[in-house]
Amino acid sequence: MSANEERSFIAVKPDGVERGLVGEVLRRFEARGFKILALQLVHPTKELLGEHYKDLADKPFFPKLLNYMQSGPVAAFVIQGKGAVKIGRAMLGATNPQDSAPGTIRADFALDIGKNVCHGSDSVESAEREISLWFPQGLKQYSRAVDSVIYE
Repeated sequence: MSANEERSFIAVKPDGVERGLVGEVLRRFEARGFKILALQLVHPTKELLGEHYKDLADKPFFPKLLNYMQSGPVAAFVIQGKGAVKIGRAMLGATNPQDSAPGTIRADFALDIGKNVCHGSDSVESAEREISLWFPQGLKQYSRAVDSVIYE
């Protein structure tokens, strides 16, 4: 996989979907130059969320997190491009919106760590695991002419 083919999993959580922020979040990633490889609106099951957040299963907030993530639909998508994971996380902002830099998605649209609008993979390995969980049917591969003006 070349640097331009790095992928990351992004999700607009139920609070972001409810507030009509899906288009804005997608717009920011597309405007940055990332290619969208998959996109779906899904009401995640407890099993999917349990596997997705398995590294947090021993945390006291875990049951509350699962309930929150099942409270409404989630807009799940996959971005592809150079630095997808690192840049994606930077664009989302710190997990706690109070610590997010101005101009990030969480700084612009969230106030509470428990309702922080979005999720982004924290490593290339996590991204690949999350993508396979949320998109078992696979991803759409396609070429874009615009990539010639985005990448050297």
